[in-house]
Amino acid sequence: MAKYDVVVVGAGLAGLSAAIQSQMAGKKTLLIEQHNLPGGCATSFVRGRFEIEPSLHELCDIGPESMPGEVRQLFDEYGVKLNWVPVPDCFRVISKYSDGTPMDVTMPHGIDAFIEKMEYYVPGSTPKMKELFDIYEEIRQGAGYTAACAGNADPKVMREKYPNMLRLGAYPVNKVFKAMKLPQKCQDILSVYWGYLGVDMNHVSFFHYASMMQRYVRMGAFIPAHTSHEISTAMLERFRELGGEAWFNCRAEEFLFDGDKLCGVRTSLGDVECDMCMPNINPDIIYSKMMPKELIPEREKKLSAARDGRYSARMFTAYFCLDCDYHELGIENYSYFLAGSSDSEREYNTINGSLDENEYCIFLCENVANPEASPEGTCICFITTMGAPADWNDLSQKDYVAMKNKTVDKMLKIVKDKTGIDMTGHIEEMSVASPWTFARYLNAPEGAVYGYEVRDWDGIMARMMMLKQDYPIRGLRPVGAAGPRGDGYSAAYIPGSLVGKLAINDLNSWNEGGKQ
Repeated sequence: MAKYDVVVVGAGLAGLSAAIQSQMAGKKTLLIEQHNLPGGCATSFVRGRFEIEPSLHELCDIGPESMPGEVRQLFDEYGVKLNWVPVPDCFRVISKYSDGTPMDVTMPHGIDAFIEKMEYYVPGSTPKMKELFDIYEEIRQGAGYTAACAGNADPKVMREKYPNMLRLGAYPVNKVFKAMKLPQKCQDILSVYWGYLGVDMNHVSFFHYASMMQRYVRMGAFIPAHTSHEISTAMLERFRELGGEAWFNCRAEEFLFDGDKLCGVRTSLGDVECDMCMPNINPDIIYSKMMPKELIPEREKKLSAARDGRYSARMFTAYFCLDCDYHELGIENYSYFLAGSSDSEREYNTINGSLDENEYCIFLCENVANPEASPEGTCICFITTMGAPADWNDLSQKDYVAMKNKTVDKMLKIVKDKTGIDMTGHIEEMSVASPWTFARYLNAPEGAVYGYEVRDWDGIMARMMMLKQDYPIRGLRPVGAAGPRGDGYSAAYIPGSLVGKLAINDLNSWNEGGKQ
């Protein structure tokens, strides 16, 4: 039986990050992946003469070289070199304000520019917006401090330097906005990014939203020059340069135990012995299908029951490769957030109700940021929404194609009606990824690529505070979307590194005769 210090199951975003972290620490690390390519969502596929990005809209924590974000710093630490392309603006949103009047707003990157543009749309809003971004900055610095302390932050320092983080962080965003007396139209515009988290503004924590919003506005967003497959292959190459070993077309089937301690992984290519395993797999799948039932901690059973199948963001994306330049279609912006209203809870409920109710989607044209994303004289666009469990969970195979077509037709109509952009006469190639696609390819329950909803009692602050309790099985530390920061690209790379470091600490402690 092959023997390793660490086995990482799944070469997705968090898995690649955890594997590099482990190998950099000198641990003999094996990375196994069921597919023939690394990356999970971070990959690409080809239709005709087009190479298509399947999932990444933009990364908010890269930042320019002069102001590197957390993810850029992490890649630099790893020795992973990438070509980054800046996204022109934060977003354009076309919807309705809370008072029913039309909303068509384009917001720029840069805090000063963002506040100035908000003043244009909402006269008199500047003082409150400055106050808000001061709080955002405090939360950013406080989050950096707590991360640097590895969960052992000094309470006195927190109270003196980051009081708003402690006072406001766990409250829902809308409650904080209202307490600040932020103008309603500002609240309507600022709510646009809720779809990136899959949780509405009445249930996502202010800490989580402020952290994300501050990064997007302060540093801008970036995309890789050659799709997210560039990120994944660069990370894999670096892992191998460091001495790591990777097996592809290899599926993990069962976790092996010696008493209550993990001791290996049964794979489709044979059993592998290890002291630590970091599976990039949803815990519900780990506990229900991949380990002895009698070893599942009672706490994990209760946690799963409390989450009650509340999976987040069952993705549906349609990709369009067009035979014309984007200027010909009147496309002006990189990303358009299109919604029936600015009420995020209403939009969340209609998305999770049925396709007939759903008016929400994000329309994006890659070529606006990266003119070389497709052959000259062409462009690539995609439309993303979220599928309702009632529409997809019990859908029969014979109705599958019809449901995909119905969803695409509705999304194309929303884009045309709200923006005037009509792609239908220019589609050279297209492809569709439904919740079933993501469930099959990523092994994600119900195609929920964000794992469990990061909301209410199960928010990011609570998860970070429960890092010790959330890994109760010796030798088993899951990584990925179900982890401390939920999902999204930044939210996978960073926790992959974090969990990797915790796993290394475990191994070193055991080698020194300590306890987990």
